[in-house]
Amino acid sequence: MKIKKEFAKYVSLNILGMVGMSCYILADTYFISKSQGTLGIAALNLVLPLYNIIYGIGDMIGIGSAIQYSITKIRDNNDAECYLFNALVFTAMLGLVFTMIGLFAPEKLLRMLGADDAVIMTGKEYTRIFMTFGPVFMWNMVANAYCRNDHAPMVSMLSTLISSLFNIVFDYVLMFPLGMGMKGAALATALSPVLGIAICMSHFLSKKSNVKLKICVPSFKRLLRSCQVGISAFVGHVSAGVTTIVYNYIILSIVGNTAVAAYGIIANIALVVIAVFNGLSNGCQPLVSRDYGAGKHDNVKTLKNLSFFVSLVLSVILYAVIFLNADTLIGIFNSENDQELYHYAHLGVRLYFIGIIFASVNIIGASFFSATNQAKNASVISLLRGFVLIVVFAGIFSKLFGLNGVWISYAAGEAVTTWVMFILLSKKQQAV
Repeated sequence: MKIKKEFAKYVSLNILGMVGMSCYILADTYFISKSQGTLGIAALNLVLPLYNIIYGIGDMIGIGSAIQYSITKIRDNNDAECYLFNALVFTAMLGLVFTMIGLFAPEKLLRMLGADDAVIMTGKEYTRIFMTFGPVFMWNMVANAYCRNDHAPMVSMLSTLISSLFNIVFDYVLMFPLGMGMKGAALATALSPVLGIAICMSHFLSKKSNVKLKICVPSFKRLLRSCQVGISAFVGHVSAGVTTIVYNYIILSIVGNTAVAAYGIIANIALVVIAVFNGLSNGCQPLVSRDYGAGKHDNVKTLKNLSFFVSLVLSVILYAVIFLNADTLIGIFNSENDQELYHYAHLGVRLYFIGIIFASVNIIGASFFSATNQAKNASVISLLRGFVLIVVFAGIFSKLFGLNGVWISYAAGEAVTTWVMFILLSKKQQAV
């Protein structure tokens, strides 16, 4: 009963936090569309993959080092307390690369991403400001991961929710009453992780904290260990950008701009849906790492079964809600009542989101492999679902079935990944 109560607490808080973060991204897009119109949205969409990379690196190192910290600390390894400092040093170094590009070459970066002169003029200050804060975004991910692994899921949730709410409120204040436009949007986004870190620090500086910042010589070996088990988090972030690029390219080649807009609706809905399962996996991970490190394999198996069961139930419920309310969801993003857009999105929503039933299981499976230090298996699942299969099936099915083949390719890729995952789980993996 104790492990089930812990599971319910950690998972519910992390789902709430992740959904809150996804909603702030939607709000950011909405305010920019109202303030800057098409050019603003174009600029934002072009730099979104950079967000994915920055968050992905921060999450990979943060979650990976927190997992290694939890496992090695339980095993009384003196090396455990070096992982936090190591994560902060390397995220700072990597984040500074983005800072330098943002400060000195935002125009060149935007042009490389496909922007024309009008989009560059609209988006260069936004790009400059948010990329300057690259290290801060990464530190925020590290702080959140260590809070979760230090038995403070409430602090992690509050950090995510409050910083997201700050972003939404100040997006509006800076963009409209103060008339700062894209600069205001960028500044609100850049400052929100500062608040998130401050909230996490309230835990680290309290008597409840078990995390100590031990200054050690930076170690590439610790970094590699962290990245190996955190790879699924990185792929989870980056694959969204890759999927968007691949889908947009294929849809443009077979249909056109309106169908791309239909995919935009699907992608916005998916952002919130996937956040639910990321919250579930992030919430369960600290408990799995703790009990795996302590050799409590029965608890690990209980957590695995609970996670898979809850993910399946949630995915079925979410798919039913989406299926039954597809027209309402489409209408939110189709303010001009474009019938062609409605036609593409109506069937697209129903076909595409079949994949969440398999995706929910795959997200949990990859997280369990990471949490139990099975980096190879975590990498296989993450790469299959994040890059390989979705590209292959999208290419093949679009040739065979046109646009409907693109919609169903997501489910096909996730389904094959599920099959591979259960093969890996069946190979006498005592930990999972």
